[in-house]
Amino acid sequence: MRVGRLCLAAVLAWALLIVFGVSDEAMGQQWRLPPQIGYSYPAGGRQGETFDIVVGGQRLAGVTEVHVSGQGVKAELLDYESPPSQREISAVRELMAEARKMAQQENKGRAAPQPAVRAVFLRLAEEKGITEKQQEAVRRFNQRRNDPKRQLNPQLAEFVTLRVTIDGDAAPGLRTLRLLARNGLSNPVRFEVDLLPEMSEVEPNESAEAATQVEALPVVLNGQIMPGDVDRFRLRAQKGQKLVFDVRARKLVPYLADAVPGWFQATAALYDSQGRQVAFVDDHGGDPDPLLMYEVEDDGEYVFEIRDSIYRGREDFVYRVAVGELPVVTSFFPLGGRVGTKVPVELTGWNLPDAARRITVDAEAAAGRHRLPLAPSVICRSALAFASDELDDAAEQEPNDSLASAQGVRLPLVINGRVSRAGDVDVFSFEAKKGWQVVAEVQARRLGSPLDSQVEILDAAGRPLAVNDDQADPAMGLLTHYADSYVGLTIPEDGRYLVRLVDVQGRGGSDYSYRLRVSRRRPDFELRVVPSAMNCRGGSTVPVTVHAIRRDGFEGDIELRLKDAPAGFELSGGLLPAGQQKVTMTLAVPTKPEGRVNQLRLEGVARLDTGAGGDEAMVIREARAADEMMQAFAYQHLVTTDSWLVAVEPGRWAQPRWEVLSDGPLRIVAGETVRVQVKSPPRPPAGKVLFELHEGPPGVTIGEITPTEGGLVVELKAEAGVVPVGWRGNLILQVILERQIAVKADAPPRGPQRIPSGYTAAVGLEIVGDDVKD
Repeated sequence: MRVGRLCLAAVLAWALLIVFGVSDEAMGQQWRLPPQIGYSYPAGGRQGETFDIVVGGQRLAGVTEVHVSGQGVKAELLDYESPPSQREISAVRELMAEARKMAQQENKGRAAPQPAVRAVFLRLAEEKGITEKQQEAVRRFNQRRNDPKRQLNPQLAEFVTLRVTIDGDAAPGLRTLRLLARNGLSNPVRFEVDLLPEMSEVEPNESAEAATQVEALPVVLNGQIMPGDVDRFRLRAQKGQKLVFDVRARKLVPYLADAVPGWFQATAALYDSQGRQVAFVDDHGGDPDPLLMYEVEDDGEYVFEIRDSIYRGREDFVYRVAVGELPVVTSFFPLGGRVGTKVPVELTGWNLPDAARRITVDAEAAAGRHRLPLAPSVICRSALAFASDELDDAAEQEPNDSLASAQGVRLPLVINGRVSRAGDVDVFSFEAKKGWQVVAEVQARRLGSPLDSQVEILDAAGRPLAVNDDQADPAMGLLTHYADSYVGLTIPEDGRYLVRLVDVQGRGGSDYSYRLRVSRRRPDFELRVVPSAMNCRGGSTVPVTVHAIRRDGFEGDIELRLKDAPAGFELSGGLLPAGQQKVTMTLAVPTKPEGRVNQLRLEGVARLDTGAGGDEAMVIREARAADEMMQAFAYQHLVTTDSWLVAVEPGRWAQPRWEVLSDGPLRIVAGETVRVQVKSPPRPPAGKVLFELHEGPPGVTIGEITPTEGGLVVELKAEAGVVPVGWRGNLILQVILERQIAVKADAPPRGPQRIPSGYTAAVGLEIVGDDVKD
């Protein structure tokens, strides 16, 4: 019902705005929210097959295109369903009451049997023009509303049915699926291409007796967990089989904003024919998705069970489980190598032939984290990654558990090692000069290792000089426990120093691997551009935010620019100032772009200290598209996706653009006021024009707005003691049209309507002290 009311409000607003002469751009800024996808079910399929899926979310009406990343996957729209309107619900209720009454009359006043009532109802519905689809929508709505375990969720209230075709040679793995509707491009949802046969649960399957029958292995099981739900599957197994149950749940829907801990926390269990639990798991190392591995002890039937750990559930609690004697890699060593080298890697897991336990990895041409080059049939947990670095590699050498037996190394270096047993300590020694800024950084959890490291830098006598347990890394958008360590130290005197590494929980084993970088500081950065999908009218100017993830103390300016952009796209305010973690710029969009959906690329340019006598080098880093996703009501994460897309709806009229006139960065003295000239478009809209600051610094406010020839003068004030002197960023003004709505003579008066109507292009803004006045 809420969706219906929103749609009605939007229609009325559109009519009012047209009557009062507001452009469709202003209308778009105010009302045209884009589609939002919550899940797809099933969330994947097999190569070479065609099948139907349901995509749930909100504002999904009017889908015209389906975009799936990569090659070999196509999808077409079959159907759309939204919650029934209150009018539809009332009409069906009235018809049902009338049908009961007529059926009773036809049965001479006796209570009519249900089939008779149903027959009369169907006849009346056909006469009244109420379709079977509307009837079914009302039935399902009532069923959900009357279920005591469920709450109606407007965010998942609409559905589209898609027919998906996967080519036989489509690359297996995760894709992103988006919907393009009349109101824009949706957020991405994850969709998996697999090699195995597929099947879906058949409800009810909560008991062992009603478990969905699995006819043959291997297979991928698909299902959804509803509130309090438990899904069970029955299968046959033979003694000696090494069965793998690879659960993909959080992998498909990374974060749920309104659920604690913030995702579907699946548990997996296996029961024998006597109902005894023979295996249970609720995660795998640092990965919330379970990996259950069981060597079958007796021939017979087994029941696999999956549920949420605290019995929550909803339509977006979607899962896929690969089941069978499947080859799976659970860990590997070493975790990386030097760029440009061939690295022998030892794999650990189940059902791996001896010949497949050792592979050679060609380290990628660029430093970073990369997927292991495995056969498509081999399961590799998504957390596992191979790291390449430009520094030399060395292997840890035992014994090195004490200061006296510390392994000597020469900086700079990356050490591949293991905390090989509970309580193991790894110590390394190095020589350093006074004034060196030395860093010790662990990569372990970020590469899929269960190690929870702590690292210390000590002097030659063993006195701790710096220590760190967990270091947050915003680049790792899917990590919620930042278990890797990072510590830096300015060397106080020439001499010998030590690095000491342990697992802070006192655990260890062959899979507790790490890469320890010990080097002088190497300043660097990564970039994230959000959101990954932008929706705008042709000719408009829209805000876009870029986050900087600064490494090894890099605090310099980063110049931002579009790379090979389609004609008509222009960036303003493209400077991420020194010391700041993010900046909001503006993107000008062409009135008539070549395509409705446009892929853009953004890169950052900065000067980095090379560490060679104070020399600097110019480097370029390309930004990755990301979405800011909320976890459990509070925490924000930058979750990367495949591409940065801008969907443009061509405008019927040229967008009126307002422009802040400035030859360079605007400077405001803290505690004082500055007057800024804003140039109006050639044909300014009727009504009063106001401005609001878009993400300005705290303490900067807008004062008087006065008309002038060719535009308006806007007064900006920086409150002393609130806005920090030295702050740099962008000034972006949101244009607001204020109009009085006409009402009937006998109606109560109404306040003016405020209509957002675009943004000015970003210009640089600086807050300065009174000693820097122009």
